[in-house]
Amino acid sequence: MLSLFVILLAGVNALQWHKITEPHHHVHAIELSLQDSRAAFLGWAAHHDKQYKTAEERERRFQVWLNNRDYARDHNSRKRSYQLGMTSSADQTPEEHARHKGFVNQADRSHRVGTGLLNTTLSVPHSVDWREMGAVTPAKNQASCGSCWAHSVTGAVEGINAIRAGKLVSLSEQQLVDCDSHDAGCSGGLMDFGFDYILNNGGIDTESDYPYRAEQGYCNARREDRHVVTIDGYEDVPHNDEQALMRAVARQPVSIAISAGDRDFQLYVGGIFDGPCSTELNHGVLVVGYGSEHGKDFWIVKNSWGPAWGVDNGFIRLARNIADPRGQCGVAMQPSYPVKDSPNPEPDFSEQLSSYLHTSLTAF
Repeated sequence: MLSLFVILLAGVNALQWHKITEPHHHVHAIELSLQDSRAAFLGWAAHHDKQYKTAEERERRFQVWLNNRDYARDHNSRKRSYQLGMTSSADQTPEEHARHKGFVNQADRSHRVGTGLLNTTLSVPHSVDWREMGAVTPAKNQASCGSCWAHSVTGAVEGINAIRAGKLVSLSEQQLVDCDSHDAGCSGGLMDFGFDYILNNGGIDTESDYPYRAEQGYCNARREDRHVVTIDGYEDVPHNDEQALMRAVARQPVSIAISAGDRDFQLYVGGIFDGPCSTELNHGVLVVGYGSEHGKDFWIVKNSWGPAWGVDNGFIRLARNIADPRGQCGVAMQPSYPVKDSPNPEPDFSEQLSSYLHTSLTAF
């Protein structure tokens, strides 16, 4: 009977912790958890499908979780412009969570500044959200592989392909992890090099045909030869210029690098993030829009930590137009985007049949 009671209590707390990713409920959920911290932890762990191998590991994770909960509760009591909560990584220290990034800055990167972005007379909308225009796939989860750079690349290419070809197609991060020899797979990479790989390879395969495994493996030559979506080049946005970034995002989703190593970023669940973060770039993400709320400007940024992190199922709103020209968390330091003018190649009959059979067997 006691075991049944614990299981039921964990289930109730799982429902409570489900609310914590919603900005309007996260403070209430933290307060409720104080009634029984351990039961709340079990509910949170069940909700996020956490599997701990030993009792010692579970207890260690519980202590980290408690520390993060107290940190989030203290932050939320200060009524800042953003809120913290028990995200799916709340049982990790910031040092442990570092493996969920993977941007590697490299001195030999090319610089291809788009000349159109230098025109400061271009008018742009007051707000843009490419999600509403069908150019953004749902947030994916890189897991413990440092492939954020690959997720940023595919997100940008998915966006421009949807805009130019009129169809949103989820593309393969795993192909970049396995096949892009200029980058380092799960050990990190650079978005410009990822665009370069797609350009030189003649295209990239789909997520469904070359699915993500969160580990680096051998490059699948057959799948690498499937050039489902192509690009014609890539360009950099002028550095440390949020207005130029705004002009670029008004045209398409844009890859950026940010600093995402602080605990506030790890535990973010809502609001406009203007909290502590450096400009030591370590994480590749995707700007999919911008806007303003109550007089405070923000960027809409797609992350690759899954839908259980952040707001709107995997996104964050970063403060925009701050005093530092590098932008909040370095958002304006190294933006880039793919260029696409040519249509995608028509698949041959064997490719169409293969895709049909794969879809049919998966559905079956």
